[in-house]
Amino acid sequence: MNKIKWAILGPGTIAKDFAKAITEVNGSIYAVGARTIEKAQKFSSDYNVEKIYGSYSEMLKDSEIDVVYISTPHSNHYEYIMKSLKNNKHVLCEKAITVNGDQLREIVKLARDKNLIVAEAMTIYHMPLYKKLRKFIDDGKLGKIKMIQVNFGSLKEYDVTNRFFSPDLAGGALLDIGTYALSFTRYFLSSQPQEILTTVKKFETGVDEQSGIILKNSDDEMAVVSLTMRAKQPKRGIVCGELGYITVENFPRADKATFTYPDGRVEVIEDGYTSRALVYEVEDMNKCIMNKSTNFTQLELSIDVMSIMDQVRNQWGLKYSFE
Repeated sequence: MNKIKWAILGPGTIAKDFAKAITEVNGSIYAVGARTIEKAQKFSSDYNVEKIYGSYSEMLKDSEIDVVYISTPHSNHYEYIMKSLKNNKHVLCEKAITVNGDQLREIVKLARDKNLIVAEAMTIYHMPLYKKLRKFIDDGKLGKIKMIQVNFGSLKEYDVTNRFFSPDLAGGALLDIGTYALSFTRYFLSSQPQEILTTVKKFETGVDEQSGIILKNSDDEMAVVSLTMRAKQPKRGIVCGELGYITVENFPRADKATFTYPDGRVEVIEDGYTSRALVYEVEDMNKCIMNKSTNFTQLELSIDVMSIMDQVRNQWGLKYSFE
C-alpha cells in the first residue's frame, strides 16, 4: 500500500476542516460521499476530491477506498460504521463514536473479525501533549493520582429545532461536549470508574442541558465533571496528585499544560500545535493502517467512556427514541 486512499462520508462543517488535514498529510482526498450528487460536487470542487458519489452506499462499494472518515450526526454513526466495515473499510469516526455501548461493542466485534481498524476522532487521544503528559505521570512526577476536575460549558443559541437540542438526533450536552470531558477523565484515571453519581437539568425538549458527574474507581481516584450547553464555562481539565497538579486549559486541542508544585512553583509542559489537531488524527490513522496494527488501546478508552455515558443516562432516565 503506497498511498492510503481516504474517503469522507458526510461533507458537513467539521469535514471541511478534516479535508484540509487529509490533503496536508496525503496530498489529496480520494472520494467524498453525500446525500446528493450536488453536495458531493460542491465539496469536491472546494477540496479537489478525485471521486464523487451522490449516495453513501454507492461510495462504500468503491474497492479502492482504504479508510472512511465519518462526520455525520452521531445518531447515525453506528449505521455508517457498520456499513463501512462490511465493505472492508477502516474507519475513523467523529465523536461521540456511537450513541451507546451496545452499538460500540457490536462494531468492535465486527472490526476484530474482519481485522479492520476503527478509531474515534477524539483529539485528546491523538494530541502530542497528552502522550507527553501520560509519560510525565508514568514517570512518577505527579505521584499517585487523587482527583480530576473537568469543566466544559458551551453556550448554544436557544433554538429548539437545532440538532444540539433534538432527542431524535441524540442531542444534549453529554454526547456533544461531555464526551470530551469524560475522554480527558478516563485518559488519566488508572482504571475504569466503578461508582457514578450524577444529577441533570434537562432542556425543554428532554435532552440534557447541564449536569454534574462524580466518578470513583477501585484505585480510590475520583473525578468531578461539570457540563452545560446554555452557559459558557472554561474548557479546563485538572489532574491532581500527591506531588502537585496538572492544569490543561482549552483541553480538547491543547498544546500546553502547567504543572504546579505544592510550594507554588510552576513548570510549563508543551508539545504539538493546536492548529494541527486534525492532522495528528490523520497521521495516527495512517500509521495504524500502514503498520497493519489492530492495536485497540484508544478504542478501549472509547468503550469505557461510552459505558460511563450509558450509566449516567440510565440514572437520568434519558433514552433516545431510536434506541
